[in-house]
Amino acid sequence: MPLDTEDGAKALQLITSRYDAREWRKKIEKTLSLPPKGMEDDVQRKIFLHLKLALQAYKSRRADAPAWVVGGYGTKEVIDRAKLRPTEIDPAMTPDQVAFLGEDPGSEVDQAWWEDMLVKWFEEPEEEVVEAEASDEEGEDDEDGEDGKNGKDGSDTAASDSDTSEATKKST
Repeated sequence: MPLDTEDGAKALQLITSRYDAREWRKKIEKTLSLPPKGMEDDVQRKIFLHLKLALQAYKSRRADAPAWVVGGYGTKEVIDRAKLRPTEIDPAMTPDQVAFLGEDPGSEVDQAWWEDMLVKWFEEPEEEVVEAEASDEEGEDDEDGEDGKNGKDGSDTAASDSDTSEATKKST
């Protein structure tokens, strides 16, 4: 399942509050590289996408691999701008919806929490893929059964057609 509202808020707080801590920079960059489907809440997904695009380094908008500007004045400016003008994220966004940005998520957000968050981020898409594969296999089984029936009917028809064509050749 994607991150629930509480974990999504903690992840966004982590990105927007600990960007100057060297030990968190690589983890924040990794989080920014994740697909937005991992956020369950639409408002949080929009905030995440805004941060992802706004913090993306200019060089990575070209052909280079994605990179993010994490740390320093540029990151602070993007976060402050999102808090002061939430309509840049989405026209319907209110200041209350972005008020939590920049606040530290607390001591419970540590390395173990971050690893659990990564697992949660990708849990549901894997389940959907497994369900889709299971339904594809069922569909293949159904098709095989139908083909088997059609093959018998088709082979009987093909045999009678070949008998007819042989009889036609003999008579000519």
